[in-house]
Amino acid sequence: MNTKQQLKALAQARRGVIVPGAFNALSARVVADLGFEAIYITGAGVTNMWFGLPDQAFMGLTDIADHTARIRDAVELPLIVDADTGFGNALNTYHAVRTLERAGADCIQLEDQVSPKRCGHFNGKDVISTDEMLGKIKAAVDARRDPDTLILARTDACATQGFEAAVERAQRFQEAGADILFVEAVTSLDEIRALPQRLAAPQLMNMVIGGKTPITSAEELAGLGYGLVLYANAALQGAVAGMQKALTVLRDNQRIDEDPVLVAPFAERQRLVRKADWDALETKYARP
Repeated sequence: MNTKQQLKALAQARRGVIVPGAFNALSARVVADLGFEAIYITGAGVTNMWFGLPDQAFMGLTDIADHTARIRDAVELPLIVDADTGFGNALNTYHAVRTLERAGADCIQLEDQVSPKRCGHFNGKDVISTDEMLGKIKAAVDARRDPDTLILARTDACATQGFEAAVERAQRFQEAGADILFVEAVTSLDEIRALPQRLAAPQLMNMVIGGKTPITSAEELAGLGYGLVLYANAALQGAVAGMQKALTVLRDNQRIDEDPVLVAPFAERQRLVRKADWDALETKYARP
């Protein structure tokens, strides 16, 4: 199976596969190295780590496409790519799908927020009309060059229109051709438990550390019938904590030794970037 088919099988198995987020090629390499089965290229993570800005639509199509291409070169796992609102109307969405598919996306996520969008766990969100979002989903489906490319449709309607309206939207999204559904920022365990009973398509549940949705184990989510369990920014938050810890020691002690509690050892850093492979290529192509 290719990576698109692998991802489709993972979602349809409904076994609560954990999908960590990556914000650059090295973070994706770490995810793959630890044995996870798929990667989510996080718009919030790219925005936070690349620009130092909050997740409020500062990222553009070129930014996420460039990160997708670099991550695609670095790992062989299935890639779900966060395309925000499609970066405009249905025509822009069509173009975004073409661009991200060409960059290496196996699944493209689109959401129904009003532009400029914001993090799904921020206040102040609003959503476009259901009909407008259906047009974007249909455009995304038509734009695919490879029929195995998946469209993941997200609704943020819980925050503004309530749970029932969000469920109804998600049902319509599936009818329009979405392969995977994502009801964002539910706020209770009862809602988490209800969604798999109400929606037929495979679903993703988003676990935002410190966010509005109660953290629920992947085992429990698998038992409920969720296909994918997203931790979009666990790596980012861990990286920030690690940087703060190491740099605090450097500031206070004026030195850091190779302490694996504080920093990845030099050898581990080189292993992750596959220096040995490049050394072998250098030898292969050296002049006789």
